[in-house]
Amino acid sequence: MKQHTHRFTVRTSGKGLVAITHPVTDWVAQTGLTTGLLTIWCPHTSCSLTVQENADPTVQEDIARFFEALVPEQGGRYIHSSEGPDDMPAHLRTMLTQSGLSIPVIDGEPALGTWQGLYLFEHRRAPHRREIVLHLLGEE
Repeated sequence: MKQHTHRFTVRTSGKGLVAITHPVTDWVAQTGLTTGLLTIWCPHTSCSLTVQENADPTVQEDIARFFEALVPEQGGRYIHSSEGPDDMPAHLRTMLTQSGLSIPVIDGEPALGTWQGLYLFEHRRAPHRREIVLHLLGEE
């Protein structure tokens, strides 16, 4: 059994989904491990990770609209607003999604479905630099 770790940075341009599938699958291939378990971790409290459809961009638009309606910036009765009106809504959106993902690795690739992609989901309006941490435990 072997393990590998890696960190990389994702630049966001504000709210929305940012595809991270390729940097993750490229790194998994570089490790040389063919079978294992990949953990993807996002050490932030105002963005999250998700597995979502990667074929039709309107899916991402609908997800963004859904979260705007579910956790609105305007009209919310939030006490915490240290970093602006999108601060607390971003924390709530992160809480409703995921900070980490676990994905099996089979034949040297994350076992994603045909239409699945990996995304960082930015919940803040301003651009950010987000760190992603990868850990792969497996065998060659």
